[in-house]
Amino acid sequence: MELIDLSLIWAVIIAFGVMMYVLMDGFDLGLGILFPFAPDEQARDVMMNSVAPVWDGNETWLVLGGAGLLGAFPLVYSVFLPALYIGVFLMLAGLIFRGIAFEFRFKSHRSRHWWNRAFCWGSAVATFAQGAVVGTYIQGFETEGFAYVGGPLDWLTPFTVLTGIGMMIGYSLLGSTWLILKSEGHIQQWAYRVTPRLLAAVLVIFLIISFWTPFIDPAVWERWFGHLRWIWVLPMLALACMTLLIWSLRRRHEALPFLSTLGIFLFTYLGLVVSKWPVIVPPDHTIWDAASAPESQLFLLIGVLFVIPIVLVYTAWTYWVFRGKVRVGEGYH
Repeated sequence: MELIDLSLIWAVIIAFGVMMYVLMDGFDLGLGILFPFAPDEQARDVMMNSVAPVWDGNETWLVLGGAGLLGAFPLVYSVFLPALYIGVFLMLAGLIFRGIAFEFRFKSHRSRHWWNRAFCWGSAVATFAQGAVVGTYIQGFETEGFAYVGGPLDWLTPFTVLTGIGMMIGYSLLGSTWLILKSEGHIQQWAYRVTPRLLAAVLVIFLIISFWTPFIDPAVWERWFGHLRWIWVLPMLALACMTLLIWSLRRRHEALPFLSTLGIFLFTYLGLVVSKWPVIVPPDHTIWDAASAPESQLFLLIGVLFVIPIVLVYTAWTYWVFRGKVRVGEGYH
């Protein structure tokens, strides 16, 4: 009998990596979705300049989560990739378009409007695909053992479309509150105006998905409604963060709206994890079913335990260096 459950440790590491990616890359994807609605081109410059120093570092967590999943739970890929080829392709294509737009928009003049569109559509497509993948995970996969037996478009259902749209609205909320933190003047006032509307849309989507999910997976229904336990603390905390966000907007706080929105995402994400735990391939396969050999997990774990602190320190240092406001025509100051 193992003294240390390596599968459990890896599940925590991967969950942490995915959570960090959602929290940190969500706001710059959200800014891309809001790009067409910005009041003017100066606002778009500020929006892009505010995330230019950090956006590529934010995606490090996506690589960490994906690579860790492949190394620690390789059997998951035998289900996820055949089931989500199209969704994953759309996500990567969107991230590529967005990354190219970052580089070329700064250097172009006559064709800048095309790079604005590339940044917007790349962000929107990548975000929708991420939300649809989450929805597919919630509704489960048709499998025989660890072989996917469904069709290539089985992931596209009304529920996954709703989760994709919900992710787009949620990331937009992160983006608008980030802009409140980083901008000044008329740009900040525009962000203050759009944030309550986005929050109202997030609340509607949040409630619909929360009530819909238990009907999709009976196990989730049993976990949430079979017994009234501590699990209900998580959605209550998410609603508390929404209330705090409303209060901070009325008081015209700058940092608190963004921190409150991060809390909404954090507690919603934890609610999803708790709803499915310890299943990693719904509806039946657990983290221990899908785990690689203990020797492989231990070998990879040694490397990851060195990498994660370095990434955390680098990330903290980057955000500390670029902690100020972004001014029109000047960048960070």
